[in-house]
Amino acid sequence: MGHVDPVDDGLPKKSQRIIDREDDYRRRRLARIISPERHDPFAAGEATPDPSVRTYADAMRENDLQKQKEQLLRDIAQKKKEEEEKAKEKKAVPEQQPVAAPKRRNRWDQSQDGDASAAAGSKKAKTSSDWDAPDATPGIGRWDATPGRVGDATPSVRRNRWDETPTPGRMADADATPAAGGITPGATPSGAWDATPKLPGGLVTPTPKKQRSRWDETPASMGSATPGGTGAATPAGYTPGPTPFGGDNLATPTPGQIASRGPMTPEQYQLLRWERDIEERNRPLTDEELDTIFIPTHTHTSKKAARYTNTIGHTINRGQQFDVPKELPGGLPLMKPEDYQYFGTLLNEEEEEQLSPEEQKERKIMKLLLKVKNGTPPQRKTALRQLTDKAREFGAGPLFNKILPLLMQPTIEDQERHLLVKVIDRVLYKLDELVRPFVHKILVVIEPLLIDEDYYARVEGREIISNLSKAAGLATMIAAMRPDIDNIDEYVRNTTARAFSVVASALGTPALLPFLKAVCQSKKSWQARHTGIKIVQQIAILMGCAVLPHLKSLVEIIEHGLSDENQKVRTITALSLATLAEAAAPYGIESFDTVLKPLWKGIRSHRGKVLAAFLKAIGFIIPLMDALYASYYTKEVMQILIREFQSPDEEMKKIVLKVVKQCVSTEGVEADYIRNDILPEFFRHFWVRRMALDRRNYKQLVETTVEMANKVGVADIVGRIVEDLKDESEPYRRMVMETIEKVVANLGASDIDARLEELLIDGILYAFQEQTSDDANVMLNGFGAVVNALGQRVKPYLPQICGTIKWRLNNKSAKVRQQAADLISRIAIVMKQCQEEQLMGHLGVVLYEYLGEEYPEVLGSILGALKAIVNVIGMTKMTPPIKDLLPRLTPILKNRHEKVQENCIDLVGRIADRGAEFVPAREWMRICFELLEMLKAHKKGIRRATVNTFGYIAKAIGPQDVLATLLNNLKVQERQNRVCTTVAIAIVAETCSPFTVLPALMNEYRVPELNVQNGVLKSLSFLFEYIGEMGKDYIYAVTPLLEDALMDRDLVHRQTAASAVKHMALGVAGLGCEDALVHLLNYVWPNIFETSPHVINAVMEAIEGMRVALGPAVILNYCLQGLFHPARKVREVYWKIYNSLYIGAQDALVAAYPALDDDGDNIYSRPELAMLVASEGGAMFRIYFPLGILTRFAEEFP
Repeated sequence: MGHVDPVDDGLPKKSQRIIDREDDYRRRRLARIISPERHDPFAAGEATPDPSVRTYADAMRENDLQKQKEQLLRDIAQKKKEEEEKAKEKKAVPEQQPVAAPKRRNRWDQSQDGDASAAAGSKKAKTSSDWDAPDATPGIGRWDATPGRVGDATPSVRRNRWDETPTPGRMADADATPAAGGITPGATPSGAWDATPKLPGGLVTPTPKKQRSRWDETPASMGSATPGGTGAATPAGYTPGPTPFGGDNLATPTPGQIASRGPMTPEQYQLLRWERDIEERNRPLTDEELDTIFIPTHTHTSKKAARYTNTIGHTINRGQQFDVPKELPGGLPLMKPEDYQYFGTLLNEEEEEQLSPEEQKERKIMKLLLKVKNGTPPQRKTALRQLTDKAREFGAGPLFNKILPLLMQPTIEDQERHLLVKVIDRVLYKLDELVRPFVHKILVVIEPLLIDEDYYARVEGREIISNLSKAAGLATMIAAMRPDIDNIDEYVRNTTARAFSVVASALGTPALLPFLKAVCQSKKSWQARHTGIKIVQQIAILMGCAVLPHLKSLVEIIEHGLSDENQKVRTITALSLATLAEAAAPYGIESFDTVLKPLWKGIRSHRGKVLAAFLKAIGFIIPLMDALYASYYTKEVMQILIREFQSPDEEMKKIVLKVVKQCVSTEGVEADYIRNDILPEFFRHFWVRRMALDRRNYKQLVETTVEMANKVGVADIVGRIVEDLKDESEPYRRMVMETIEKVVANLGASDIDARLEELLIDGILYAFQEQTSDDANVMLNGFGAVVNALGQRVKPYLPQICGTIKWRLNNKSAKVRQQAADLISRIAIVMKQCQEEQLMGHLGVVLYEYLGEEYPEVLGSILGALKAIVNVIGMTKMTPPIKDLLPRLTPILKNRHEKVQENCIDLVGRIADRGAEFVPAREWMRICFELLEMLKAHKKGIRRATVNTFGYIAKAIGPQDVLATLLNNLKVQERQNRVCTTVAIAIVAETCSPFTVLPALMNEYRVPELNVQNGVLKSLSFLFEYIGEMGKDYIYAVTPLLEDALMDRDLVHRQTAASAVKHMALGVAGLGCEDALVHLLNYVWPNIFETSPHVINAVMEAIEGMRVALGPAVILNYCLQGLFHPARKVREVYWKIYNSLYIGAQDALVAAYPALDDDGDNIYSRPELAMLVASEGGAMFRIYFPLGILTRFAEEFP
């Protein structure tokens, strides 16, 4: 298929399809049906809705009906289960009975046979029914049928006449297997319904019993009539059913055929299947199949398109895949096979003229959507804009009826979903209130995004639902989602609760409170109460501390749930209270007063999941309390927590750890209490190997232990776990090391005595040497943290540590060498503190010898270690000397590995900064040329380090040579390279003073090449940004160049020049360069009507810069001439400038407003006293520039 595309290295790419990474729960989104559009009461007004339109009442009625059906099915399943259990009890002691001749029975009796031997030999019959289909509730059989019994079993419960399968002409029982000759031996002459046909041997045919419908029967054109039947004939050897069963030459033989052929080995069976498969593949194609493959070029009909599009990747029964035509009409992008289902009709161009206006509109929408989904970026951009601009013209119905099914496509990929969601977002904004009838439709498709594992998908989903609720309004949102609140499917309830929380955050929680109150107190169903309380939980998660104003109301709404009769409701209530308390922390304890008592009772009376939820709630409420209360409550709840330490349930462990952490961190809980009452049990039950295997447990345990250490000190905690650094389980050692690292980093090592220090160093050395897993960072960080915390106390152990490092640098495993080099960079500072410079110098020489390392990861770490040693030891004392080290680094700059590049450039930059004199200028120039290549690097850190290194080198050897290299680089085609070069030029100017760079730079502007000129302008922009106030000395020099650029026909010239003007204006503000700035403003101003977004942004920013440098009055004078221009497009631009001017300097504008004479109706004079009017309360009212003044001004000066 199309989803696993081989890449260059021959390995399959990771699938981009959403469905491939979803679990079963998330896949349930595909089972939801896009509901029909609903009646919009706001649009209809008082009018009675049309009977054909689906109203809120209809939706509620359907929901109730569905619930009743589910309940009924559950009851049936329960009843059937009970009957099966009874039947098993009766069969427990089967009695042997002789074979009885079949006797005539009542037509309503169920078919039974007394042949015990047949019953013993055949497999157990499996009752299947229509309800056993995949989309039905599992385990529900046909309404009340009891499986048939053998032997002496009593006749079963009497069957209803509707259970019988009506067949044409009163055929024989559909379950019977006719014999080869078509006559059923052993049947009663009348062809009774209930007789089981027998083979000549007298044995019962071992055919599983299966209830069948008349619609399952296969029409037959041959074969003998069944006895007793007067109508349809059944072909010999076939049983009526969905698939012909038991034919002679079918791929899957029946048990009867296998028996007649004799025993067949699995190999023979596979060979037979293989032969048949080959025959099938090599048979000649029929005319119809040929027609379907080779569609004539001018006869694409929608029928033919549909024939190979009805299923994704549709195949003929030979397994042949149809390819999509390579060229699509009308410049449409390529279709994937699965797109045919939706866009197949676009292949037919001929019919376009005959289509009705509605169909043409749909076709246009489909074309645009195909371009958005599969097109190139320019196609996509144009199509997206067209869809947005014409949204109201297309109409909500046609748009959503095309977009939403695409989003429900099982094969949709992440990028496609993102683009289609973007379409919905843009379209929503345009359609506004027209979207109301489609709210539920959109929600069905968008709600699954709220539980997607991808963070950005969740954000997109929230954004859409937020915009939808603003467009449709609260009433419509509630009406659309109310039926889903007590839906029988938990998936629907979960996503609906999340969607409601987004609505609350968009429209304000107070608006939703009355509705939430009603839902949470619903007497009708526990599902509604559960969902209502879950909505409160989701609101708290989504809004965080913004729930504080509504906290009391939200707690009151859900508090009754703690004593609800349903266990799930009690659990979700406690979890919601926990979330509310977490969101409100550290405020809001008074809101939780009413729930403390029920929570307290609950933790003493509940067990299991409910207890875990109640404990979690108390754990989050305790930190909100005053110290005195917190201490009391902690001691009370701790008894239950210590009891639950022993719980084997993983979920309970996580919650207990979380609650212990919360309680321990609260003020008022004394260290002695923790040390004596909690620590012994805590370490006994939680610090075991099994806890290190589950990532979430591991994380929670480390956090809780660190919190305890903050209260009881380092020695108590580290002393208990230090021995475990030598444990044989590596995950457990890693957990111990991470805990020690965090504890020591937080609290230092002053508590650690000499004995503990020895054990600690011994333990971390052992753990460091014994690690085998890929995750080495924990050990490295731990080692670094402990050594840095101990400081000079490490001196006696350094020779041993360095010996270990040197030995490991020589190890054959690349990972071991890398860890050793990384460790040097962690402990270099401590070695300096301990005056071990000789030891460091020795390590420097060892590392220098290893610069020939072949593994780039290891080489990167070696360079990092060298950098750390150079930083600490200084340039003069470095061994090997810098003059030997740098030439060895130059070839390494060619290495393309990111880690190597970054560390190497950092090291070269450090040497250029502090020890440039040790290296000849020619070597630096060679390095300059190598560094140019680095400007192409993908990683921003590498580009930044490179640019800084140019500055250091220029400072070391003078700017001329470096500048020549950089200016040449402006001629290259690659944009990123040129941008980095311009930044490097600006940094060289900043480092070596601008006068060394500007002449050459301005001279370069004379080169008649766009790239070079743009590069020069960009350099000037960065240069003035970096040099700031120094720009006042150079502004007059560059003004003629900027004049020329601001008059250039090329947009990019003007854009970059405007950017340079902005930085220049901001740099020289208040330094007396106003004449040059006004001159430049006259060149910038004509560009205000530009439509290109980048140019207009640069121009507006330049004008803002001028506002700062020249003052708002000057800009206002430029502005007033166009505020009342007759052309709307001109007015809009001037008002935009005026608005930004007003936002930036509204108070400074007062003096610049025109002085107008009063007329009869209006007083325009503003004496000083009226500027600031003191109210009784002392508040100051500012008089803003009234619109009347502008209007009058426009009248007097047209």
